[in-house]
Amino acid sequence: MLFKADLLKKDFKGGACRPLFLCLILHLMEKHIKKIIIIGASSGIGLALAKHYACHGHKVGVMARRKEKLDQIVNQYPDQLMARQCDLSQSIEVIERDLENMKEALGGCDICIIAAGTGALNKALDSAVEKQTIDLNVTGFVVAANWAWRLFQDQGYGHLVGISSIMALRASPHAESYAASKAFISSYMQGLRLRGIKAKQKNLYITDIRPGYVDTDMAQGDNLFWVASPDEAARQIASAVNRKKKIAYITKRWWLIAQLLKIMPDRLYARL
Repeated sequence: MLFKADLLKKDFKGGACRPLFLCLILHLMEKHIKKIIIIGASSGIGLALAKHYACHGHKVGVMARRKEKLDQIVNQYPDQLMARQCDLSQSIEVIERDLENMKEALGGCDICIIAAGTGALNKALDSAVEKQTIDLNVTGFVVAANWAWRLFQDQGYGHLVGISSIMALRASPHAESYAASKAFISSYMQGLRLRGIKAKQKNLYITDIRPGYVDTDMAQGDNLFWVASPDEAARQIASAVNRKKKIAYITKRWWLIAQLLKIMPDRLYARL
């Protein structure tokens, strides 16, 4: 599959010159095409976002721990996607090296989406499970987010997108580390946004995506409601990113639940 601008170029190869309006169309199309890095693109929301952006002609670097999963999606969109392995549980040096290699292969980065994460119901409060969640969702996120921030600061523009959760607003029994890690992500991104404002950097954007239930392996538990498909979640996330929203609830109606979570008494929340 060729980019739309490439199709027009192909049609006019060998011509003496292009009409002015076609030159303008080509310029606008090429400006519209973004270079996007998605970390955690082997499944779930990250995978759905990769497909969404590929279908809209953008250049996407997909990254995840499971390289074989990435290769499968690259085979579906070979002209839009390229894959590199990246495991956010590795050392700082390894993570930054992998991200830098992807940026160079992609030819730059306009948007960096951190969708990698883990979480599990932990009724036994197993410390090993809690540590695994924190290592990836907190420490790994920070390394990737800091890399993206420094890149965007140096080049003078960029958009960092982090996938947190509706659970960032309220702790959850049996998923304490998961909820706490998502609260950390939301707070950290708020800090980066304020850092940019203080430095008067107008072309750096931060979007905190807070999904409710999405039909992925991460959706665990009973009595799930308002469950969105990954494709619908990806469409709404892409729209929020395009509008440069600071915070977006996915799907939109989860905003109502967010307001309830902020005021609900602990006893009632624990029962639910």
